[in-house]
Amino acid sequence: MSETEVARSPRLDRVLNLIERIGNKLPEPFILFGLLFLVVAVVSTAISAFGVTVTLPGAEKATPIRGAFTGEGLEFLFTKMAENFIGFPPLETVVTIMLAVGLAERTGLLTALIRSSFGSARGAVLPYAVGLVGVSASVMADSAMIIIPPLAALVFKAAGRHPVAGLLGGFAATGAGYSTSIVVTSLDALFSGISNTVAETLPNPGTLVTPVSNYYFNAVSAVLLGLLAGFLIDRLVEPRLVRNGVAREVVDGEPEGDLKVALEPAERRGLVWAGISFLVTTALVLLLVFWPDSPLANDEGGFLPDSPLMDSVTTLIFLGFAVPAIAYGAKAGSITKPADVPRLMALSLRELTGFLVLAFMLGQFIALFNWTNLGALVAVSGADLLQSLHLDGYPAFLGFMLLASLLNLFIISGSSLWTLMAAVFVPMFALLGFEPGFAQAAFRVGDSATQIMTPLNPYMIIILGYLRRYEPHAGIGTLVARMVPFVVPFWLLWALVMTVFYFADIPLGPGMGIHVQP
Repeated sequence: MSETEVARSPRLDRVLNLIERIGNKLPEPFILFGLLFLVVAVVSTAISAFGVTVTLPGAEKATPIRGAFTGEGLEFLFTKMAENFIGFPPLETVVTIMLAVGLAERTGLLTALIRSSFGSARGAVLPYAVGLVGVSASVMADSAMIIIPPLAALVFKAAGRHPVAGLLGGFAATGAGYSTSIVVTSLDALFSGISNTVAETLPNPGTLVTPVSNYYFNAVSAVLLGLLAGFLIDRLVEPRLVRNGVAREVVDGEPEGDLKVALEPAERRGLVWAGISFLVTTALVLLLVFWPDSPLANDEGGFLPDSPLMDSVTTLIFLGFAVPAIAYGAKAGSITKPADVPRLMALSLRELTGFLVLAFMLGQFIALFNWTNLGALVAVSGADLLQSLHLDGYPAFLGFMLLASLLNLFIISGSSLWTLMAAVFVPMFALLGFEPGFAQAAFRVGDSATQIMTPLNPYMIIILGYLRRYEPHAGIGTLVARMVPFVVPFWLLWALVMTVFYFADIPLGPGMGIHVQP
């Protein structure tokens, strides 16, 4: 990165600074979601007063829009408050994993591992490594969004680069590229199950969609998007951080100081024992998986698309961090007695207090939004609008991808959004002669890119907490402005990949073409 590049303030900076200023005028996230909660309550009550209903694809009966300020709504609000908070989906994942990740951080395992792996690596390759790893990290499900970004920040700091660039780039690559991966993930199995459920009701259901039906498309997309993420981190995000004078050290607590690359003998012993404990834990899990009549298998004896194993991602990640952390701490001296383990875990949770408070309001808002059925109304109305345009062929898929991106701002769960959209668009595109697997691949383009810029994404709040360690006054606008440079290029490149596959008639995966064969 040359001094000229750092000194130059491109036109894009002025646009992003404007977005940041406007966004930061929004209230604090807790207040913001409190206001959105009231908006949903008032709007749902007004719509329900007119008896508005929404007919979900495949449903025999229309679903009514329910009002918050009705007898039924008030009963929901009064009786479900605690359940809405405790049942907030990201809460169980975030708290459980942060117990283990915090333990690994406070014992010194993560720092030692980063120093030994990346401390002497060439800094020039790190942005691209973070991009490629982040895009494929969805194999860890939602856990990737709270693991990859802080690790990327540590990696960047160890290599002498700006840690905030690693933090932001890690989150952008993981979130914006969530729907694709170089490896097959549980999301592939989940999407294919939804696609087949809809397709089997069609006169000509096309080719059966499997977890690998989009693999060629996913692999190409993941590599290109990973490289693009690295380029954006290196040439756009980090230079802008330097121009804006963003701190490289933690400024709301004790300074971190520079990471020493050389490891002490105790640290080396700790890493050896951490590695051994990780291998032993992995072997025990594999033994449990492949054991006859494994308790982690489904009723058919398999693991896809659903099984106890697929539901155990959080547990496996917890074990993958906690067990090596304890082994490392015992050998490196950061754990001297058993009581140190819960003490260090408790310290790691102190950093989550802000998120826990916000999770209360987020849980109320999302629960009310789902209960009122406003999300279903928005999705079905968008689908009806697209159908009314009578688009055909490629323009239809382009409009479909745009619609998915817009709806993704409000419905963060990819499986929930695909359930709503597949019921409408799989039959629609089948009538045009397209495979359900192709409609599924097109949905992936719109499903991820925009979720890193909507405040409805709860993981944005966690990343904002990390960002405030370097910039105490950073707000939602700051984070959104730094995610925008990823959203548009990601979407355009992903759409270009889809365009090439479409016009070149390239198979999307083993046995999955684009057009239904007669």
